[in-house]
Amino acid sequence: MATPSDLKYSKEHVWVSVDGDVATVGISDFAQDQLGEVVYVDLPSEGDDVNAGDTFGEIESVKSVSELYAPVTGEVAAVNDGLGDAPETVNQDPYTAGWMIKVKMSDASELDDLMGSGDYDTFVAEGA
Repeated sequence: MATPSDLKYSKEHVWVSVDGDVATVGISDFAQDQLGEVVYVDLPSEGDDVNAGDTFGEIESVKSVSELYAPVTGEVAAVNDGLGDAPETVNQDPYTAGWMIKVKMSDASELDDLMGSGDYDTFVAEGA
């Protein structure tokens, strides 16, 4: 499975890409593989507040429904509306086209609580 080294990862299998004070958020390749075929994604609206560790939406696959947990705190600056019509994009391209939300972070130090790709790979290998 792909684990891009330029991203940060949470224990809830969410990845973060940072550009200034904006964090782009999605689920890892491992998470989409475990879920199976994604059929629906429920995301917040632009302008909504999210808090690190709290749910920001749900993802539904043919196997199950899972909550999505925010890795950082801030305001939702953008939502990938394309996932409404094509939720399978999360399976096909979880790290680029399958991104979910962009968050204008209120506390960038929360990124320090996330894992790098090596630590995330170890976390997954240990049975996450």
